[in-house]
Amino acid sequence: MAAEVKGESEPYDTINITPMVDLTFVLLLIFIIMTTASVQGVKVNLPQASSAASLAAPKTKAVTITAEGNVFLDTYPVTLPELESRLASLYAADPKLPVVIKGDSTVQYQLVMDVLDLTGRVGITQIGLVTQKLVK
Repeated sequence: MAAEVKGESEPYDTINITPMVDLTFVLLLIFIIMTTASVQGVKVNLPQASSAASLAAPKTKAVTITAEGNVFLDTYPVTLPELESRLASLYAADPKLPVVIKGDSTVQYQLVMDVLDLTGRVGITQIGLVTQKLVK
């Protein structure tokens, strides 16, 4: 009879987890790349200002005004009356609702003032204007 090779008939004591660790790192890498690659909001050319504390928070609503004069609430295009009604309903749900306004540096100042006036009529008091840091 042939001699048995040691280990062939014995069950494995351990499981090799190296392939599972590699798979975990690959999935983590894919997740990181996909979440950072997603684009949030509408791209505008922001004016510059000195650095200061930001109001941006997860519950913050962003009103964006493009160079063409289009108004967006977060990423959805709205007219000024629609913006007022949506902000009023959001303010009714959360009276401490912070709103940030991102106006393109070339947009007419009157349109920014109209949006600021609209937020005041709704009753929103936590308003921020988004700018870029001044590059020297």
